Amino acid sequence: MHSNGILKKISLKALIISLAVPLAAGGLSGFLIKDHMSAYMAAKHPPLSPPSIVFPIAWTALYVLMGISAYKVAVSASPAKQKALALHYTQLAVNFVWPLIFFNLEYYLTAFFWLLLLLILVIMMVLRYSQISKISAKLQIPYILWLVFAAYLNLGVAVLN
Repeated sequence: MHSNGILKKISLKALIISLAVPLAAGGLSGFLIKDHMSAYMAAKHPPLSPPSIVFPIAWTALYVLMGISAYKVAVSASPAKQKALALHYTQLAVNFVWPLIFFNLEYYLTAFFWLLLLLILVIMMVLRYSQISKISAKLQIPYILWLVFAAYLNLGVAVLN
C-alpha cells in the first residue's frame, strides 16, 4: 500500500488536534512556571531525583503518547468514546494545574494530593480507553509510572522542605 492509502485511514485534522492539545497545555504550563523554578532548585530533593533536563523531555514524550491515545479513541466508532475523552480532558486540566500549585505556589503537600487526584483520573481514563482501544490504554502505562514517580518526588520535596 502506498502512502495515499495510509493517509486516507488517518484523519489528519483529528490527529493534529489530539497531539496539539496536550502539547499546548504542557507548553503553557511550563511557560507559566518558568520564573518560579529557583525555589524548587534550592529545595532539598529526595534520592533518585533526576536532573532538571529530564522533566521537559519526559513530559513531551508523555504528551505525545496522550495525544496518540486520544486520537485513537476519538476516531473509534465506540459509543463510550465521549466519556473516555471527557476523562482525558479532565485529567489534562488537573495535570495543567499541578505545576502551578507545586512550583508557583510552593504548596508541596497540596500538590502531592492534587497529583494523587491526577493519578486516579488517569487510571479511570485508562480503564475507559481499554474498552475502546487496547493500544490507547497501553500507551498510557508510561504516564501512570511517571505519575507514581512524580508523586514520590513531590512527597519527598514536601517532607524534606
